[in-house]
Amino acid sequence: MARIGLKQGVLAAVAGVLVASAAQAGGLERSGYNIDLLFDPSDYAAEATATYVNPQRELKNVTDINPANGIGSNGIGGGSTSVRDTESYWAPRIGVKAGLGDSIDCMADYSQPWGAHTNPGKNWMGANDNIETKVESDNYAATCSYKWEMGPGVVRIIGGGFYQEVSGFKDRLVAPPIAFLPLSLTGVGRLELEGDGWGWRAGVAYEIPEYAMRASLVYNSKVDLDNLSGFIDLRQFAFPGGVLGTKYDVSGSASMPDSLELKVQSGIAPGWLAFGSVKWTDWSQLQVLRFTPDEPAPGRLPTTLDLLYRDGWTISGGIGHKFTDQWSGAVSLTWDRGTSHGYGSQTDTWLLGTGVSYTPTENVELRLAGSVGILTSGSSGPVDFEGQPIGNEVTYDFDNDFVGAISTSLKVRF
Repeated sequence: MARIGLKQGVLAAVAGVLVASAAQAGGLERSGYNIDLLFDPSDYAAEATATYVNPQRELKNVTDINPANGIGSNGIGGGSTSVRDTESYWAPRIGVKAGLGDSIDCMADYSQPWGAHTNPGKNWMGANDNIETKVESDNYAATCSYKWEMGPGVVRIIGGGFYQEVSGFKDRLVAPPIAFLPLSLTGVGRLELEGDGWGWRAGVAYEIPEYAMRASLVYNSKVDLDNLSGFIDLRQFAFPGGVLGTKYDVSGSASMPDSLELKVQSGIAPGWLAFGSVKWTDWSQLQVLRFTPDEPAPGRLPTTLDLLYRDGWTISGGIGHKFTDQWSGAVSLTWDRGTSHGYGSQTDTWLLGTGVSYTPTENVELRLAGSVGILTSGSSGPVDFEGQPIGNEVTYDFDNDFVGAISTSLKVRF
């Protein structure tokens, strides 16, 4: 086989495209996990990446289907029947890598793998279902690999661990504010939670550097948030008879998902690289999360977060090309299977990504990548979960909607 003339710039362009294209996956995923820096051939490297994502999901034909807590935003049919549901967000990542002798490489990184932000507001027909929901995360990880020669290439065994913090809140209309006018109450309740946990990763990779060939299979464990705790605030709500709600502590448990990802790349001609990946994420373990009062008392009610996710699948493939010694580019196509199936608005996503890499010196890489895509259409309504109705507050439809992302990155080798 003829040697493939590829430099790191092509791989950098590919990495940038994949970061931008992976930023709108299903479930609560934002940037997920990424250990590509571990494979950098230099002894020491540092990398910083920032990705901006703008999903534009619009809900239409909104109908409040539960008259028990009032209809619409004011209890008598008020509120818009169409609304923008999603908010844009940033996904940062910072990492450093060091080679320890000829066989061991290690990296440490910070990222925000999970998150969500829906903000339809108070003035829509589904206010009893959601006013604003926001989830944030911080992930601190260390990963190492041990490598040795095998055949024409190198085998790596990969292992590591990570510590994760997750927090979030949800506001919704508990009962129409019109009933509380004499008390100046809004009728809005809030659930706020936070928790943390540990995870681990393990994997294997095989590389043939002279052909820019690499195949890796990496498993990331789930993160059990057994200490998930927070509060419910019902002080803007009054029970029948004028008894004011209170703020009280609640607790529960959840697990952020495990995942398995296969990545493959190879030079296919002088200056050309093909790449692809398949990832499974176990979002189906997040169904109905239950939270109960730490100290039961009259007026202290349990609550749930209803997600009903199914497993996520993400498949991506593309081509990279080295134009000059300094400039490289790549293009990719990504499909992500939506995690919603009858309840929620996370349908399939298609993304077309492109990126360029500029390497003014052997020690510096600058990347710019972007993607545009479609959030496919669908509808949401009541579904059955273990004999109980879920999603019985509101129904709505949504058309094909736009999503865009842009990613910038700087890598320094020394």
